[in-house]
Amino acid sequence: MNNNIFEEIKKVNEYNSDYWSARDLANVLDYSEYRNFLIVIKKAKEACENSGEVIHNHFVDADDMVKIGSGAERPIDTVYLSRYACYLIIQNSDPTKEVVALGQTYFAIQTRRQEKTDQLVEDNKRVKLRDEMKKHNISLAEAADKVGVKNYPKFQNYGYMGLYGGLDAKDIKKRKQLKKSQTILDHMNSEELAANLFRATQTDAKLRRENIKGENNANLTHYAVGKKVRKTIKELGGIMPEELPKTDGINKAKNRIKKENKKIK
Repeated sequence: MNNNIFEEIKKVNEYNSDYWSARDLANVLDYSEYRNFLIVIKKAKEACENSGEVIHNHFVDADDMVKIGSGAERPIDTVYLSRYACYLIIQNSDPTKEVVALGQTYFAIQTRRQEKTDQLVEDNKRVKLRDEMKKHNISLAEAADKVGVKNYPKFQNYGYMGLYGGLDAKDIKKRKQLKKSQTILDHMNSEELAANLFRATQTDAKLRRENIKGENNANLTHYAVGKKVRKTIKELGGIMPEELPKTDGINKAKNRIKKENKKIK
């Protein structure tokens, strides 16, 4: 018996993502009764939720079509599982079975590989968005200066307060447990950076387009745009930016990318 058995039952969806059918996995793991395997799936879902993951991102109720005696097909309920879901299921299966031990090795290695891939994708997104943020902050500062803004940090805080539900830069640092010397933007994930980039670009455009005059009006404009972006995030069911976790510094992300690029060369 080898790890190829888990490769053989792997499926690939239209988005080129790997997944497994719970029915197939139950057979491979020698569960004669699928209802007994459902108990293991339940435990795996609990572990998934406890780890902070969204259950329906990893466990999807579905139907598999199976052949019956007449040659026709009928639907049979199953659960489509991500690689991480399979890993959790294996961890909650009978460890005395040889196939379970093989599965633990297989999915642990595969999950780690996927984590590294996901991390690299996120690192590249962060670095690109952070560079864009630097460029647009320069443009925003120029637009603010033209309309009469003298206290730029105060102007920036108005944008943050709109986007972060009343929190200014100092409050955000405290909320995310950042040091005074650390730059907020350097510790944002790609989702939070994208929200701030949208805030900055739209405020820049609005200041120029509407020919806004005066520091107070510019501050209120920045606040209004930030608040609008926040409202949009809420309407889309997104996570409020102050609730998003801080990340390690942007330089660490750059170093991981460099290290990976060296391996490729």
